[in-house]
Amino acid sequence: MRASRVWKVLGVAGLAGVAATGAVVARDQRRRTRLSPDEVRARLHQRVAEAASHETRQVD
Repeated sequence: MRASRVWKVLGVAGLAGVAATGAVVARDQRRRTRLSPDEVRARLHQRVAEAASHETRQVD
């Protein structure tokens, strides 16, 4: 394969990766905007509690 063809294939693969990442970020953003502030707060408290329980289990 010629060097120019390799770079072309890598460029197309890079663009596809960027597009896929953008789609994932957009989907995640839409999911977050549907949550009320109280739901966001509750989820945050839940994640902190889970992290704390994992931390204490690792210390023991």
